[in-house]
Amino acid sequence: MLKEERFEVILTQLKKKKKVTFEGLASGLNVSEDTIRRDIEQLHRNGLLSKVRGGAILREKDPLSFHDRQSFLADEKNVIALKAQQFIKDGMTIFLDGGTTACAVANYMPADINIRVITNNTSLIPILSKFKRVELILLGGVYDEDLAVTTGNTTCREASQFIADLFIMGTCAIDADFGASATSVTDAETKRTMIRSSKKTIALANQSKLRRTEPLKICNIEDLDVLITDLSADDSELESFRGLNVQIV
Repeated sequence: MLKEERFEVILTQLKKKKKVTFEGLASGLNVSEDTIRRDIEQLHRNGLLSKVRGGAILREKDPLSFHDRQSFLADEKNVIALKAQQFIKDGMTIFLDGGTTACAVANYMPADINIRVITNNTSLIPILSKFKRVELILLGGVYDEDLAVTTGNTTCREASQFIADLFIMGTCAIDADFGASATSVTDAETKRTMIRSSKKTIALANQSKLRRTEPLKICNIEDLDVLITDLSADDSELESFRGLNVQIV
């Protein structure tokens, strides 16, 4: 079977099943898993699907609604959330922005953590209300129901009044050449404001967000201090991010 014919089969199965695995495709097409990995890598680079651990999923326009994303790539988000814990220390003032990965980070924090969290993510309220030593500051602004965040000029103005030790930033897309980018003007503006008002910025990105761009630029890679993914830090998928003065975790 020609490579182009395999591509057609992979994309057809994705439309039907929403997710495919290396093992399943290799068995069905009677080729090696390495061949399927290379096929999916090329389709991923061409923006036709999103590669995830063990296979691929349909490339959705990010962001989906917040509720749709709660179960999307849950295992990968938990890995990222656990890796982020090493950077959160007592006494810190921390920006957390919108997204379900931010919620996962909050869920994994120690019960007795003593920090201040500044956020536009309304879904963090019920999570952080359980932490008796967390001071929660919710930024005002226009409420976006799909993303479960506040946005706009008020959000940015209020965020700019703080100096945070750490900004833990969710991402739609991140690329070694073009940096972090977003699909929403207001989301990009909020993130840029939080970066400017933070001493250190950590970008959270599961593997499906890597080597992708969206229309609205947030920042360059050089503006980030740490990149946390669900991959091992020495994974070959992260090769393009090495040597860019960003810590890979």
